[in-house]
Amino acid sequence: MAPIRVLVIDDSVVVRKALSQIVAQDPLLELAGTAPTASVGIQKIEQTNPDVVIMDIEMPEMNGIEATSRIRQTWKRLPILMCSTLTERGAEVTLRALAAGASDYITKPSSMNGLVEDSVEAFRQDFLAKVKALAPRKEPPPARSVATSSPPVASVVPPVVPLATRRRTGVEIPSALLIGSSTGGPNALAAVFAELPADLPVPIFVIQHMPPLFTRMLAERLTATTRVTVVEAQHGDLVEPGRAYVAPGNHHMTMVRDGTRVRIALNQEPPENSCRPAVDVTFRAAAKLYGSGCVAAVLTGMGQDGTRGARELVEAGGWVAVQDAASCVVPSMPTSVAQAGLAHEIVTLERMGGYLAAKVGRARYTAKPASRIA
Repeated sequence: MAPIRVLVIDDSVVVRKALSQIVAQDPLLELAGTAPTASVGIQKIEQTNPDVVIMDIEMPEMNGIEATSRIRQTWKRLPILMCSTLTERGAEVTLRALAAGASDYITKPSSMNGLVEDSVEAFRQDFLAKVKALAPRKEPPPARSVATSSPPVASVVPPVVPLATRRRTGVEIPSALLIGSSTGGPNALAAVFAELPADLPVPIFVIQHMPPLFTRMLAERLTATTRVTVVEAQHGDLVEPGRAYVAPGNHHMTMVRDGTRVRIALNQEPPENSCRPAVDVTFRAAAKLYGSGCVAAVLTGMGQDGTRGARELVEAGGWVAVQDAASCVVPSMPTSVAQAGLAHEIVTLERMGGYLAAKVGRARYTAKPASRIA
């Protein structure tokens, strides 16, 4: 298998060196080159034909947001991984970069020196996983038979059969809408929420793999660009219909009964699927609390978070839809649910918002065009 060629664009010599070392130490990666500015980086894309671009956001002359927009004019599908800082400013510009067309982001540790530091080791593992997930498949094409012009069997993705049992009967009353997402999730959520009406009769619980600060910024941007009021969940919040609760970074989100009401309960129990917040945790809590009243969607994302939780939702009588692979930035999460036989339906991102609105009882509404977070 040919190595994944990586181009690093960062104005910091220290960061370029550190990232180059990480790339060079992995046998599946190859350093295509480095660039100290975005303008030089764009030139090097033409010269080196990388598989993945790693780019800083804050750079002189041309920042990463503008550079991403320019890259997208010529290279529509080239994966771009933004390097961000774990600050309020970093969260805000990261969401803007994703809206401009970046594929994903990664937060830098406080120091890029000394690759043995725990924070940098965690960064290294996350960096390698994201690069490999974003990169196009590099296997050589299978040989074609000279006797037929039809595609080789190896190139055809086997179909996934939706779950045939325990479908909703139509007489049950939906009680909660749950949405899990990861890589590519902020823009996918923007597209879904743009199609949701303000008077949704159920609460919405959103689990997006993001660190602290980023989840608050995400909630604020969704509120500003859609009809739905979206908040970063806080421990003890009273759950209300038509309101969306985003699990805060570094916390799992569950729900508990408080008499006839429901409240948010946050915790910092160990990560699941290497994630906190984890989709599985929230799905599991919802299955116990709402049972067959759950409608859930698993959107674009890396890994298998959501699969175990989806199983508990289905066993409780709930309904699970997944985003189709073609519209995902990384399809691992929804594909894992579908291949486990837990998806009642596979839906394109363009249709997902309207589909979910109809599922929870709001089939008639004025739809806004789906869009990225602006």
